[in-house]
Amino acid sequence: MIKIQKACEVEEEFFTGRDFGQSIDTVKNVLSDIKENKDAALHKYTAQFDVADPAQFEIPQEELKAAAEKLEKTNPDLYKALIYSHDLALEFAKKQRESFTDFETELRPGLFTGQKTIPVERAGAYVPAGRFPLLSTVIMTLTPAAAAGVKEVILCTPPRVHPYDKNAAEKAGTGVPGKAFAGGKPYADEGIMATAYICGATRVFACGGAQAIGAMAFGTQSIPKVDVIVGPGNKFVAEAKKLVYGTVGIDMVAGPTEVFIIADSSANPAWVAADLLAQAEHDIVAQPVLATPDEKLAKAVAEEIEKQLAVLPTKATAEQSIKNCGRIIITDSLDQAADFANRKAPEHLELAMESGIERGKIEKLVHNYGSLFIGHNAAEVFGDYAAGLNHTLPTSGSARFTGGLSVRCFLKTVTTLRAKSGSKGAVASATASGFLGDAEGLAAHARAARIRLS
Repeated sequence: MIKIQKACEVEEEFFTGRDFGQSIDTVKNVLSDIKENKDAALHKYTAQFDVADPAQFEIPQEELKAAAEKLEKTNPDLYKALIYSHDLALEFAKKQRESFTDFETELRPGLFTGQKTIPVERAGAYVPAGRFPLLSTVIMTLTPAAAAGVKEVILCTPPRVHPYDKNAAEKAGTGVPGKAFAGGKPYADEGIMATAYICGATRVFACGGAQAIGAMAFGTQSIPKVDVIVGPGNKFVAEAKKLVYGTVGIDMVAGPTEVFIIADSSANPAWVAADLLAQAEHDIVAQPVLATPDEKLAKAVAEEIEKQLAVLPTKATAEQSIKNCGRIIITDSLDQAADFANRKAPEHLELAMESGIERGKIEKLVHNYGSLFIGHNAAEVFGDYAAGLNHTLPTSGSARFTGGLSVRCFLKTVTTLRAKSGSKGAVASATASGFLGDAEGLAAHARAARIRLS
């Protein structure tokens, strides 16, 4: 049963960021090896950690196309859902791109300052492929890069044994974790390949883990160096992204997923429970939270969670998440629930409330979240899959200072300066710069400014 507690019982630790990562020496060694030995190191770690170590890492475009065509025939509903999700994500991302405008303005007579928003040249996306390959993550990582105008977008994802090589792998007793099939054709999860084709990935590589992050950060003979790396992964991938930051840009270092729901008496207990479990099934350390002043609703949601858990295929994971990390907080008011949400700064924040004055007030009060889902019908899962929003969001309190993955991650805002010789603005800036150079003991600075006054 999920923990139910009163607001006064909530410990201060609840509001601090949850950090499940640590400095992992293994990752440092992997990155160092990749930087020095490139493809040779890639093959070494791929053979050690994955089920296949292909002769070449790049998956041909015809393989991606074949995967998409196969998916369209064998599972047309999923294929259509992916197309729909991609279309919405692209439309939303293009709208975001439009919000970054270039300008030039004359601050003083003859002194023109400006701003330009320029996409990076090459972006890299990482998509994990564990128990449940994240097809939606392909859309969420590739689409904003395309909307930003990035020329080349590559994708790395863990290798799989190519269908052509399966018989050989079985005969050799390979193609399983710890015994990679070596030398075969490059291949990956078929759903990920199909989605990459739908999203227009420039190049796709069958390479996973921290070694893939290192390859994209430093470049190898096979995998080109990128400017920005985005996408989720396990603790090794997260640590690798953290360590290569500065060599390349990254979107964020994400931790376990979380949802915070503020609900009033109008909320449907079954819907709220379903949304909490949707987060809980991600990971045993995912954190589903409900805050409500309605004690009756709190108990109804707790009972509904148990009912839904009983028939949930992912019960083993969700139940541990609910038991160890989940909670229902009985607040004194909705205002207090909003305050708790701001202090928690959750990845996903839901307002399970009817439209009206009260919901409008709470909507204005909350300001720390990755994405906000307003009203009973705005299910958080829509944001995960098919509503245009990006589901790669800040976790563990980082929503206090950053937003989620967007076109912004693939853009750099640069500034420009023009000055007319002898203009009032240019003379004033040269004069002021001279005095400031003197004050800082930088004589060449002062001279470079005053030389333009002569």
